[in-house]
Amino acid sequence: MQDSSTPATSHDPVTRPLRLSVLDQSPIPAGSNAADALANSVDLAKKTEVMGYHRYWVAEHHNSTGLAGAAPEILIGQIAASTSSIRVGSGGVMLSHYSAYKVAETFKTLATLHPGRIDLGVGRAPGSDQITMYALAPGGTPQSVDSYPNALRDLDGWLHDELSSDSPFAGQVHVLPASDCEPPELWVLASSAGSASFAAHFGLPLSFADFIAVGDGPAICAAYRDQYQPSARHPQPRVNVGVGAICAPTDAEAERLASSVRLWRQLGLRGPIPSPDEVDASPVNPLAVQPGRKPMIVGGPTKVKQQLEDLARSYEAEELVIVSITWDHQARVQSYQLIADAFRGA
Repeated sequence: MQDSSTPATSHDPVTRPLRLSVLDQSPIPAGSNAADALANSVDLAKKTEVMGYHRYWVAEHHNSTGLAGAAPEILIGQIAASTSSIRVGSGGVMLSHYSAYKVAETFKTLATLHPGRIDLGVGRAPGSDQITMYALAPGGTPQSVDSYPNALRDLDGWLHDELSSDSPFAGQVHVLPASDCEPPELWVLASSAGSASFAAHFGLPLSFADFIAVGDGPAICAAYRDQYQPSARHPQPRVNVGVGAICAPTDAEAERLASSVRLWRQLGLRGPIPSPDEVDASPVNPLAVQPGRKPMIVGGPTKVKQQLEDLARSYEAEELVIVSITWDHQARVQSYQLIADAFRGA
Protein backbone atom coordinates (compact mmCIF):
# COMPACT_ATOMS: atom_id res chain seq x y z
CA MET A 1 0.00 0.00 0.00
CA GLN A 2 1.36 3.42 -0.92
CA ASP A 3 2.23 5.92 1.80
CA SER A 4 -0.63 8.40 2.06
CA SER A 5 1.90 11.24 1.99
CA THR A 6 2.94 10.32 -1.55
CA PRO A 7 0.96 11.70 -4.51
CA ALA A 8 -0.60 8.66 -6.17
CA THR A 9 -2.51 7.86 -9.31
CA SER A 10 -6.06 6.58 -9.07
CA HIS A 11 -5.21 4.05 -11.80
CA ASP A 12 -1.57 3.09 -11.61
CA PRO A 13 0.07 3.65 -15.03
CA VAL A 14 3.19 1.63 -14.19
CA THR A 15 3.87 -1.68 -12.50
CA ARG A 16 4.34 -0.13 -9.04
CA PRO A 17 3.02 2.97 -7.27
CA LEU A 18 4.40 6.10 -8.90
CA ARG A 19 6.21 8.52 -6.63
CA LEU A 20 6.66 12.20 -7.40
CA SER A 21 9.76 14.12 -6.34
CA VAL A 22 11.33 17.53 -7.00
CA LEU A 23 14.54 18.64 -8.70
CA ASP A 24 15.27 22.28 -7.94
CA GLN A 25 17.91 24.14 -9.96
CA SER A 26 17.39 27.31 -7.87
CA PRO A 27 16.49 29.58 -10.82
CA ILE A 28 17.11 33.32 -10.55
CA PRO A 29 14.15 35.27 -11.98
CA ALA A 30 14.86 38.56 -13.73
CA GLY A 31 14.44 41.41 -11.26
CA SER A 32 15.65 39.33 -8.30
CA ASN A 33 18.99 37.95 -7.14
CA ALA A 34 20.68 34.74 -6.02
CA ALA A 35 19.71 35.29 -2.38
CA ASP A 36 16.05 35.42 -3.45
CA ALA A 37 16.52 32.23 -5.47
CA LEU A 38 17.97 30.31 -2.53
CA ALA A 39 15.20 31.56 -0.24
CA ASN A 40 12.70 30.40 -2.87
CA SER A 41 14.31 26.94 -2.82
CA VAL A 42 13.82 26.61 0.93
CA ASP A 43 10.25 27.88 0.63
CA LEU A 44 9.43 25.46 -2.19
CA ALA A 45 10.89 22.55 -0.24
CA LYS A 46 8.69 23.28 2.77
CA LYS A 47 5.61 23.55 0.58
CA THR A 48 6.25 20.44 -1.53
CA GLU A 49 6.79 18.44 1.65
CA VAL A 50 3.25 19.36 2.69
CA MET A 51 2.04 18.43 -0.81
CA GLY A 52 3.40 14.91 -0.31
CA TYR A 53 6.43 14.84 -2.61
CA HIS A 54 8.85 12.05 -1.77
CA ARG A 55 12.24 13.74 -2.13
CA TYR A 56 13.69 17.15 -2.84
CA TRP A 57 16.95 17.30 -4.77
CA VAL A 58 19.02 20.40 -5.51
CA ALA A 59 21.40 20.79 -8.43
CA GLU A 60 24.99 21.98 -8.83
CA HIS A 61 25.83 24.70 -11.36
CA HIS A 62 28.76 27.12 -11.47
CA ASN A 63 29.48 30.51 -13.08
CA SER A 64 25.80 31.01 -13.87
CA THR A 65 23.73 34.18 -13.58
CA GLY A 66 20.53 32.19 -14.03
CA LEU A 67 20.94 29.36 -11.52
CA ALA A 68 22.01 29.93 -7.89
CA GLY A 69 22.74 26.37 -6.72
CA ALA A 70 26.53 26.27 -6.64
CA ALA A 71 26.90 24.42 -3.31
CA PRO A 72 24.23 21.71 -2.99
CA GLU A 73 25.69 20.32 0.23
CA ILE A 74 25.06 23.64 2.01
CA LEU A 75 21.59 24.10 0.56
CA ILE A 76 20.69 20.51 1.48
CA GLY A 77 21.53 21.23 5.12
CA GLN A 78 19.38 24.34 5.17
CA ILE A 79 16.43 22.58 3.49
CA ALA A 80 16.66 19.50 5.71
CA ALA A 81 16.69 21.74 8.79
CA SER A 82 13.60 23.57 7.51
CA THR A 83 11.61 20.38 6.81
CA SER A 84 10.89 17.24 8.81
CA SER A 85 10.07 14.23 6.62
CA ILE A 86 10.85 14.73 2.93
CA ARG A 87 14.10 13.14 1.73
CA VAL A 88 16.64 15.79 0.73
CA GLY A 89 19.65 15.38 -1.51
CA SER A 90 21.74 16.34 -4.50
CA GLY A 91 20.76 16.03 -8.09
CA GLY A 92 23.64 16.10 -8.14
CA VAL A 93 27.18 16.61 -6.90
CA MET A 94 29.57 16.71 -9.85
CA LEU A 95 31.99 14.13 -8.50
CA SER A 96 34.70 14.80 -11.10
CA HIS A 97 35.53 18.07 -9.31
CA TYR A 98 36.06 16.62 -5.85
CA SER A 99 37.74 14.06 -3.65
CA ALA A 100 35.41 11.08 -3.10
CA TYR A 101 36.58 10.99 0.53
CA LYS A 102 35.60 14.62 1.15
CA VAL A 103 32.19 14.15 -0.50
CA ALA A 104 31.61 11.09 1.69
CA GLU A 105 32.45 13.02 4.87
CA THR A 106 30.23 15.94 3.88
CA PHE A 107 27.22 13.76 3.20
CA LYS A 108 27.84 11.46 6.15
CA THR A 109 27.71 14.60 8.31
CA LEU A 110 24.40 15.57 6.73
CA ALA A 111 23.08 12.05 7.28
CA THR A 112 24.11 12.19 10.94
CA LEU A 113 22.30 15.48 11.43
CA HIS A 114 19.21 14.31 9.50
CA PRO A 115 19.00 10.50 9.92
CA GLY A 116 17.28 8.52 7.20
CA ARG A 117 16.58 11.54 5.00
CA ILE A 118 19.72 12.28 2.94
CA ASP A 119 20.36 11.27 -0.68
CA LEU A 120 23.61 11.68 -2.59
CA GLY A 121 23.11 11.86 -6.33
CA VAL A 122 26.39 12.17 -8.24
CA GLY A 123 27.20 12.91 -11.86
CA ARG A 124 30.25 13.23 -14.08
CA ALA A 125 29.19 16.31 -16.09
CA PRO A 126 31.10 19.51 -15.25
CA GLY A 127 27.98 21.52 -14.33
CA SER A 128 29.74 24.54 -15.81
CA ASP A 129 31.62 25.86 -18.81
CA GLN A 130 35.12 24.68 -19.67
CA ILE A 131 37.03 27.55 -18.08
CA THR A 132 35.08 27.17 -14.83
CA MET A 133 35.89 23.46 -14.83
CA TYR A 134 39.58 24.42 -14.72
CA ALA A 135 38.94 26.96 -11.96
CA LEU A 136 37.25 24.25 -9.86
CA ALA A 137 40.09 21.75 -10.29
CA PRO A 138 42.89 21.62 -7.69
CA GLY A 139 45.97 23.09 -9.32
CA GLY A 140 43.90 24.01 -12.36
CA THR A 141 44.09 20.47 -13.75
CA PRO A 142 40.70 18.74 -14.11
CA GLN A 143 40.48 15.01 -13.47
CA SER A 144 40.18 12.80 -16.53
CA VAL A 145 36.66 11.53 -17.22
CA ASP A 146 38.22 8.07 -17.13
CA SER A 147 38.71 8.45 -13.37
CA TYR A 148 34.97 8.72 -12.70
CA PRO A 149 34.19 4.98 -12.34
CA ASN A 150 36.95 4.57 -9.75
CA ALA A 151 35.77 7.68 -7.90
CA LEU A 152 32.23 6.29 -7.86
CA ARG A 153 33.44 2.93 -6.53
CA ASP A 154 35.55 4.66 -3.86
CA LEU A 155 32.68 6.94 -2.83
CA ASP A 156 30.40 3.97 -2.25
CA GLY A 157 33.17 2.30 -0.29
CA TRP A 158 33.89 5.35 1.85
CA LEU A 159 30.21 5.81 2.71
CA HIS A 160 29.92 2.27 4.07
CA ASP A 161 33.50 1.75 5.32
CA GLU A 162 33.95 -0.93 2.69
CA LEU A 163 36.83 0.27 0.55
CA SER A 164 38.18 -2.15 -2.00
CA SER A 165 41.01 -4.25 -0.57
CA ASP A 166 43.38 -2.88 -3.21
CA SER A 167 42.90 0.69 -1.95
CA PRO A 168 45.96 2.10 -0.14
CA PHE A 169 43.53 3.61 2.40
CA ALA A 170 41.63 0.42 3.25
CA GLY A 171 41.58 -0.17 7.01
CA GLN A 172 43.63 2.97 7.70
CA VAL A 173 41.38 5.92 6.84
CA HIS A 174 37.74 6.17 7.89
CA VAL A 175 34.97 8.61 7.13
CA LEU A 176 33.84 10.89 9.94
CA PRO A 177 31.56 11.25 11.73
CA ALA A 178 31.72 7.58 12.68
CA SER A 179 28.05 7.42 13.69
CA ASP A 180 25.69 4.49 13.49
CA CYS A 181 23.23 6.44 11.36
CA GLU A 182 22.09 5.26 7.95
CA PRO A 183 24.54 6.52 5.30
CA PRO A 184 23.15 8.71 2.54
CA GLU A 185 21.51 6.79 -0.28
CA LEU A 186 23.82 6.92 -3.29
CA TRP A 187 22.30 7.48 -6.77
CA VAL A 188 24.07 7.70 -10.12
CA LEU A 189 22.86 10.54 -12.34
CA ALA A 190 22.92 9.88 -16.07
CA SER A 191 21.82 11.42 -19.33
CA SER A 192 23.64 8.87 -21.49
CA ALA A 193 24.39 5.18 -21.74
CA GLY A 194 27.88 5.66 -20.34
CA SER A 195 26.90 6.82 -16.87
CA ALA A 196 23.95 4.41 -16.78
CA SER A 197 26.38 1.54 -17.39
CA PHE A 198 28.35 2.54 -14.29
CA ALA A 199 25.18 2.39 -12.20
CA ALA A 200 24.49 -1.10 -13.55
CA HIS A 201 28.06 -2.28 -12.97
CA PHE A 202 28.23 -1.10 -9.35
CA GLY A 203 24.68 -2.13 -8.47
CA LEU A 204 23.46 1.39 -7.73
CA PRO A 205 20.12 3.17 -8.31
CA LEU A 206 19.90 5.22 -11.52
CA SER A 207 18.44 8.70 -11.90
CA PHE A 208 18.03 9.37 -15.62
CA ALA A 209 17.76 13.01 -16.74
CA ASP A 210 15.22 12.75 -19.54
CA PHE A 211 14.92 16.55 -19.67
CA ILE A 212 18.49 16.94 -20.99
CA ALA A 213 19.15 13.54 -22.55
CA VAL A 214 19.72 13.30 -26.29
CA GLY A 215 19.67 9.50 -26.55
CA ASP A 216 16.86 6.96 -26.26
CA GLY A 217 16.25 7.16 -22.52
CA PRO A 218 13.81 4.26 -22.20
CA ALA A 219 16.18 1.98 -24.12
CA ILE A 220 19.12 3.05 -21.96
CA CYS A 221 17.17 2.34 -18.78
CA ALA A 222 16.05 -1.03 -20.13
CA ALA A 223 19.71 -1.90 -20.81
CA TYR A 224 20.59 -0.76 -17.27
CA ARG A 225 18.06 -3.25 -15.88
CA ASP A 226 19.23 -6.05 -18.18
CA GLN A 227 22.90 -5.55 -17.27
CA TYR A 228 22.37 -4.78 -13.59
CA GLN A 229 24.81 -6.42 -11.19
CA PRO A 230 22.95 -6.88 -7.88
CA SER A 231 24.68 -5.45 -4.81
CA ALA A 232 24.16 -6.20 -1.14
CA ARG A 233 22.38 -2.89 -0.56
CA HIS A 234 20.50 -2.86 -3.87
CA PRO A 235 19.58 -6.38 -5.01
CA GLN A 236 17.16 -4.95 -7.59
CA PRO A 237 17.65 -2.10 -10.10
CA ARG A 238 15.86 1.15 -9.33
CA VAL A 239 15.10 3.99 -11.75
CA ASN A 240 13.78 7.47 -11.31
CA VAL A 241 13.45 9.90 -14.21
CA GLY A 242 14.02 13.65 -14.25
CA VAL A 243 11.44 15.47 -16.36
CA GLY A 244 10.74 19.13 -17.10
CA ALA A 245 7.13 20.14 -16.51
CA ILE A 246 5.07 23.28 -16.00
CA CYS A 247 1.44 23.05 -14.93
CA ALA A 248 -1.13 25.84 -14.60
CA PRO A 249 -4.92 25.94 -14.27
CA THR A 250 -5.26 26.14 -18.08
CA ASP A 251 -3.17 25.04 -21.03
CA ALA A 252 -2.93 28.65 -22.22
CA GLU A 253 -1.62 29.92 -18.90
CA ALA A 254 0.93 27.11 -18.73
CA GLU A 255 2.14 27.93 -22.24
CA ARG A 256 2.61 31.57 -21.25
CA LEU A 257 4.66 30.54 -18.21
CA ALA A 258 6.74 28.20 -20.35
CA SER A 259 7.42 30.88 -22.97
CA SER A 260 9.95 32.61 -20.73
CA VAL A 261 11.86 29.37 -20.13
CA ARG A 262 11.92 28.69 -23.85
CA LEU A 263 13.35 32.16 -24.45
CA TRP A 264 15.98 31.56 -21.75
CA ARG A 265 16.96 28.32 -23.48
CA GLN A 266 17.11 30.07 -26.86
CA LEU A 267 19.50 32.58 -25.29
CA GLY A 268 21.79 29.72 -24.27
CA LEU A 269 20.69 29.66 -20.59
CA ARG A 270 22.50 32.98 -20.14
CA GLY A 271 21.25 35.53 -17.63
CA PRO A 272 18.29 35.34 -15.26
CA ILE A 273 14.96 33.78 -16.19
CA PRO A 274 13.07 36.37 -18.29
CA SER A 275 9.50 37.31 -17.51
CA PRO A 276 6.65 36.47 -19.91
CA ASP A 277 6.45 40.21 -20.63
CA GLU A 278 10.00 40.07 -22.00
CA VAL A 279 8.91 37.25 -24.28
CA ASP A 280 6.15 39.44 -25.65
CA ALA A 281 8.81 42.01 -26.50
CA SER A 282 11.23 39.40 -27.90
CA PRO A 283 9.14 36.49 -29.24
CA VAL A 284 10.82 33.10 -29.37
CA ASN A 285 11.87 32.05 -32.85
CA PRO A 286 9.88 28.84 -33.48
CA LEU A 287 12.70 27.58 -35.72
CA ALA A 288 15.40 28.06 -33.09
CA VAL A 289 17.34 24.86 -32.48
CA GLN A 290 18.04 23.98 -28.86
CA PRO A 291 20.31 20.92 -28.97
CA GLY A 292 20.15 18.59 -25.99
CA ARG A 293 16.91 20.01 -24.64
CA LYS A 294 13.73 17.99 -24.89
CA PRO A 295 10.36 19.72 -24.92
CA MET A 296 8.89 20.32 -21.49
CA ILE A 297 5.57 18.84 -20.50
CA VAL A 298 3.35 21.92 -20.42
CA GLY A 299 -0.38 22.32 -19.83
CA GLY A 300 -3.29 22.10 -17.46
CA PRO A 301 -3.51 19.38 -14.80
CA THR A 302 -5.24 16.73 -16.94
CA LYS A 303 -2.83 17.10 -19.83
CA VAL A 304 0.29 17.17 -17.63
CA LYS A 305 -0.80 14.17 -15.57
CA GLN A 306 -1.44 12.09 -18.69
CA GLN A 307 1.93 12.96 -20.24
CA LEU A 308 3.79 12.28 -17.00
CA GLU A 309 2.06 8.91 -16.73
CA ASP A 310 2.98 8.13 -20.34
CA LEU A 311 6.62 9.05 -19.69
CA ALA A 312 6.78 6.93 -16.53
CA ARG A 313 5.28 4.00 -18.44
CA SER A 314 7.80 4.32 -21.27
CA TYR A 315 10.66 4.16 -18.76
CA GLU A 316 8.99 1.61 -16.46
CA ALA A 317 10.00 4.09 -13.75
CA GLU A 318 8.74 3.98 -10.20
CA GLU A 319 9.47 7.67 -9.61
CA LEU A 320 9.49 10.96 -11.51
CA VAL A 321 11.69 13.84 -10.35
CA ILE A 322 10.05 16.98 -11.69
CA VAL A 323 11.98 20.13 -12.51
CA SER A 324 9.86 23.25 -12.99
CA ILE A 325 11.30 26.65 -13.79
CA THR A 326 9.11 29.73 -14.04
CA TRP A 327 9.81 33.42 -13.73
CA ASP A 328 7.23 33.78 -10.96
CA HIS A 329 7.97 31.78 -7.81
CA GLN A 330 4.31 31.47 -6.83
CA ALA A 331 3.53 30.06 -10.27
CA ARG A 332 6.23 27.44 -9.68
CA VAL A 333 4.71 26.54 -6.31
CA GLN A 334 1.29 26.32 -7.95
CA SER A 335 2.67 24.06 -10.69
CA TYR A 336 3.84 21.49 -8.15
CA GLN A 337 0.58 21.78 -6.23
CA LEU A 338 -1.55 21.20 -9.31
CA ILE A 339 0.49 18.15 -10.30
CA ALA A 340 0.26 16.67 -6.79
CA ASP A 341 -3.49 17.30 -6.72
CA ALA A 342 -3.95 15.76 -10.17
CA PHE A 343 -2.21 12.55 -9.10
CA ARG A 344 -4.29 12.36 -5.97
CA GLY A 345 -7.46 12.78 -8.01
CA ALA A 346 -8.29 16.02 -6.17
